[in-house]
Amino acid sequence: MVHIGNLKATIKIYDTTLRDGTQGEGVSLSADDKIKIALRLDEMGFHYIEGGWPGSNPKDMEFFNRIRQYPLKNAIITAFGSTCRPGVAADQDANLNCLLAAGVKAAAIFGKAWDFHVIRALNTTLEENLRMVRESVAYLKAHGLTVFFDGEHFFDGYKANPDYALEVLRAAVQGGADAVILCDTNGGSLPLEVWQAVSRVKEELPGVELGIHAHNDGEMAVANTLMAVQAGAVQVQGTVNGLGERCGNANLCSVIPNLTFKLGCTTIPRENLVYLTELSRYVYELANLNPVANQPYVGESAFAHKGGIHVSALLKEPGTYEHLDPALVGNTRRVLMSELAGISNLLYKYKELHLDKNSPEGRQVLDRLKNLEHRGYQFEAAEGSLELMLRKALNGYREPFQLQSMRLILEMREEQPIHSEAVIKLKVGDEVVHTAAEGNGPVNALDNALRKALETFYPEVAGLRLLDYKVRVLQEKAGTEAMVRVLIETGNGKKTWGTVGVSTNIIEASWQALADSMAYGLLEEHKIQ
Repeated sequence: MVHIGNLKATIKIYDTTLRDGTQGEGVSLSADDKIKIALRLDEMGFHYIEGGWPGSNPKDMEFFNRIRQYPLKNAIITAFGSTCRPGVAADQDANLNCLLAAGVKAAAIFGKAWDFHVIRALNTTLEENLRMVRESVAYLKAHGLTVFFDGEHFFDGYKANPDYALEVLRAAVQGGADAVILCDTNGGSLPLEVWQAVSRVKEELPGVELGIHAHNDGEMAVANTLMAVQAGAVQVQGTVNGLGERCGNANLCSVIPNLTFKLGCTTIPRENLVYLTELSRYVYELANLNPVANQPYVGESAFAHKGGIHVSALLKEPGTYEHLDPALVGNTRRVLMSELAGISNLLYKYKELHLDKNSPEGRQVLDRLKNLEHRGYQFEAAEGSLELMLRKALNGYREPFQLQSMRLILEMREEQPIHSEAVIKLKVGDEVVHTAAEGNGPVNALDNALRKALETFYPEVAGLRLLDYKVRVLQEKAGTEAMVRVLIETGNGKKTWGTVGVSTNIIEASWQALADSMAYGLLEEHKIQ
C-alpha cells in the first residue's frame, strides 16, 4: 500500500544541475557560472552538489580546483564518474583516479544494472560487471571518500532481470557504498513500477540508504521521485528547473516543495524555500534560457488567475483556487485581465481606484475589454493600456496629451537607406505643439517626434525607455490587409509596463501602443493624475 501523507522523513537533496543539467540541449555553463550556482545552492541548504565529471573535460576539473577556495556552509561537493573498465583493475583505472585527483570528499559512480547493457554496451560478462562495481566502490572507499553508487538503468534492468539488477546493488554494498541510487535513466518508468521496485530493494537490502535519480522522458520524473521516497528512498537527485538530457531530470523546484509541504518531509531549511523562485530564475539567467512561465511553484504563471469566477472566490479565500500560498516558495499571485475576466478581476487588480462591485463604470470597462479582446486586443501583457482605459471610465483621469494630426514621410532612393520622418501635432493642456523628427524607420520617427513634443512639458519622458516591440498578424489569410496587434514594453528603471494597439494599419496600431506607453509612464511618475 502506497503511503500518502505526512512521512516525517529527512530527505537529502542531491543537485546535479552542474553535471546532468548541462547535458540538456542548449544548456551551457562556464566554470564561473558553475561556481555561482554552487554557492547559491549551498546558501539554500542543499546537501550535495555534483560538480561534474573531472575525467571528461578541463572545465569540470577547473571547477573542482576553484570551488575548494570557498568555505561551504551546508553542501558537500561531489564528483561524478563511472566504475572501472572491463578487464582493468580499479587502482589502474584513469577515470577513478581522476575522481581522487579532484580533491572531493564524495563521489558518485555509475555502473550497469541492466544485463542488456552489460552484454551489448560493455561487451563483457555479467560476473565481470559485478567485479567492476564492487572493486570500484571499494577502491574509492579505501581513499576515504563517501561513495554513492548510481545503478544506471536500474528500473529497466529490474523489469528485465530483477535478480541480476539486485545483484549489482549487492555488489556495490559489498564494496562499501554509503548509498545506492536507483536510476530511471531512460525516464520511461511509471510511478507504481517505481514504488514496487524500491519497496523490493528496501526488503532485499535492509539498512542500506537508498536514493532515486529519475529522468523525465515520460513526464513522470517528479512523480517517480515522490513515489520512491514513499517507498523508502532518503536521497533524491535532480536539477534546478528540471534541466537535463533529452526531456530533463526530476525538477527539484517541484520535488522539494512537494516533499516539504505535501509529504511533511524535512529537506532544505523551510525558511529558505522562500528563495526557491529566485533560485529558479537565477539558474535560467546564467544558463541564458527563457524561464518556463507555467512551471509549477516557481513559474510566472504558477499562481496566475484569469477566470472571473476564480478571482471572485480568491477575494474571499485564496485557498479556493490555490493549492499553496505562493509566498512560501517566493512567488506571487497574479490576476490577469482578458475576455474571461469578471468584475472581481478589476476589483483585485485596481484596489487603489476604489472601484465598487456594482459600479456601472466597472461593468462598462469590462464589457469594453471583452469587445476589444474579441477584435484582437490582448491585455494580459498590456496592463498599462488597461489601467488607462479604466481610469478614463472613472472620470478621474486627465490625458497628458491628445493627438490632433500625424503625417509620416518615407522616402526610398536607389542604393540608399529609407528616410523616415514623422510630423505630429499634439494638444498638451491648452497649448498646441507642432513638431517633426526623423528616425530609424517610421515607428522610431514617431517615438522621437512624440518625445520631442512632450519634453518641454514633461522632462521625465527622457527616462522612459522602449524595451520591446512586437507585431503579430491576427488574420493570416488576409495577407497585407490583415489586422495586426502591436505590443510595446516600456520601462523607467524602476518597473516595466506593456501597452497594446490593434488596427489594419501597422502605423496606427503602433501609435496606439506608443501613446499609451508614454501616458502610462507619466502616470507612474505621479506627474499626471
